[in-house]
Amino acid sequence: MIVAVLTNPEKSPLFTVPERVEMLQEATREIPNVSVETFGGLLVDYARLKRAGIILRGIRALTDYEYELQMALMNRKLEPSVETVFLVPAESYNYVSSRLVREIFQNGGSVKDLVPPVVEDRLHQKVFQSKS
Repeated sequence: MIVAVLTNPEKSPLFTVPERVEMLQEATREIPNVSVETFGGLLVDYARLKRAGIILRGIRALTDYEYELQMALMNRKLEPSVETVFLVPAESYNYVSSRLVREIFQNGGSVKDLVPPVVEDRLHQKVFQSKS
């Protein structure tokens, strides 16, 4: 399984692409056959390059589903041999998003049960570094 991180210059997330790759590698290091890579451009082109037959996408809410369905159908049009499978989180994580995690953390709340320990550690480093 490849965890693919999009390099998108139009977005300005809290963590850089290399930082996200490092955190994902740390969070998945004990899971066999998982690698973390970056790509640019269309996901379907990357899947074709990697000879991947399935794209796994997570959806939390109906709004996610509508957007992801459009993407999946377009990917199918561009590359019919690549199938998209949607994963639905456990109910206890249905509301979690990077924006909410960041807001909770920046306002002094605990994110311990929302993110892996490596992400919580990096959040501490990022916030305290920016305040120095």
